[in-house]
Amino acid sequence: MANPSIARLPVEVEHVRIESTKPFAEVKAALELLVPPLDPAIPEALRQGDIVRANEALQRGPELAIFSARDHGGLLRTAGLARKAVQYEIGNPLTASRMTRHQLPASLYAPLRILLYENEAGRAVFEYDRPSSLFGQFGDERVTAVGRELDASLERVLAHVVS
Repeated sequence: MANPSIARLPVEVEHVRIESTKPFAEVKAALELLVPPLDPAIPEALRQGDIVRANEALQRGPELAIFSARDHGGLLRTAGLARKAVQYEIGNPLTASRMTRHQLPASLYAPLRILLYENEAGRAVFEYDRPSSLFGQFGDERVTAVGRELDASLERVLAHVVS
């Protein structure tokens, strides 16, 4: 049996932290109001192979959607810690496909992960890795350009939520 080929590449990532003066619950509610959940009709249509219906739902969809939300604070309760923290996967399937059609490994970062948590001062904080720095590692300007669009979309949405 042949040995597998393994390549390793260091990647520089720009990390973003946005602190609000608002409490966690207020920022969480504002985010979930502004960024809706992913339309369940999209994955269902794709599972059924109904590409026309999936494309129609995608075209009517929002700029960004919440694919999933995980209560990381709940997980920390298993360690005896009381923290408010939610990890979101946020993105847009059409935007993702504009990258993955050129570089399939870009799907490692689409949708994006965004953490919202309450800091020690009781304020809400968002943290995430800047999309263009994640997608830039693939060395494909078509992918990096979409990453820069996501930089702007995500920053605009999160700045609106915390203001």
